[in-house]
Amino acid sequence: MSIAAPMLVISLIIYAGLFGLFIYLVILIIRALKKYIRSKDVRAEKSVLKQNLGEVLKDLRTKNRMTQEFVGETIGVSRQAVSKWESGECITEKGVGNGISIVLTINIISRVPNDMGTLYQQFITGKSIPKGILAAVIIIAIIVAMVVFVVFLQGGERRIPVQYSKKIQGRKQVGGQSTYIPLKVNTGGVIPVIFAQSLLQTPVIIASLLGKGNGTGIGSKILKGMSQSNWCNPKEPVYSIGLVVYIVLIIAFAYFYTSITFNPLEIANNMKKAGGFIPGIRPGKPTSDYLNRMLNYIVFIGAVALAFIAFVPIFFNGVFGADVSFGGTSIIIIVGVVIETLKQIESQMRVRYYKGFLND
Repeated sequence: MSIAAPMLVISLIIYAGLFGLFIYLVILIIRALKKYIRSKDVRAEKSVLKQNLGEVLKDLRTKNRMTQEFVGETIGVSRQAVSKWESGECITEKGVGNGISIVLTINIISRVPNDMGTLYQQFITGKSIPKGILAAVIIIAIIVAMVVFVVFLQGGERRIPVQYSKKIQGRKQVGGQSTYIPLKVNTGGVIPVIFAQSLLQTPVIIASLLGKGNGTGIGSKILKGMSQSNWCNPKEPVYSIGLVVYIVLIIAFAYFYTSITFNPLEIANNMKKAGGFIPGIRPGKPTSDYLNRMLNYIVFIGAVALAFIAFVPIFFNGVFGADVSFGGTSIIIIVGVVIETLKQIESQMRVRYYKGFLND
């Protein structure tokens, strides 16, 4: 007994050191990626890679002065097929949403009836009528509350007012317009959740492939703590430490993804060149610092809300055993795609009924 206690302490120290080393390596990798992504060469590549395959094909065809008919006859397909390739997707070609996102959303929605059946069999079947009605009302209320919360999260934004100074060009006075910079609350979408899940599940998958992780040692317990199936289990609460690490990773990746996609210094410089300024803030570096400060507040709120959305399904799965295939990320994907599709339909309708200056 006297020998086992020091060995346990030594093992804990070794695993804690290895875990600290792992976290340190992850931080170094994140810093290196951040520095690499912000380099000039990568920015130039990103501007080129933003084009999809259809746009690249169209650019190559127009540069070589080829028609769609010529390309179709050369490779043995119809002109309509070449046109669809250049447009990217048949769904996107019609101007209604993104084709891949809509297909993914339909795939998620198709699993909802099966999950509803599972919840019905688990919480309503075999219960008395009052208990069954109460369980059904609670389930519907939780789902509706989650959807409403995600809708507000996806649509929430902080609008930073921007004023452009007036200029005299020839005999005309231009400028003097007022606009705003929209800072979304959930800037990263589901990306932070996916990154956090991938980082925690990778060691578990590797250990399962090697046939490890089923023992009683410290390493097996750490792997069990990384698995979502063991979180929020009242019988084994120690494994919920992995849930705390999961939430911390979601918040960290939310800041990391936002720092990559949104550059306050570049926006401040572009505003300064165009004669724009935020009321009460001097152009240049003060504007960049102000945007960075506001962005940190907004990203923290969005990251906490995103962590809460990811936590709710895990909590009900661990405590009540509510085994469903869709979770917080699925709801975010569905709501995001539906909102984006509705916006595109609305814009198409506005263009259709818009009367220009030449139309009476």
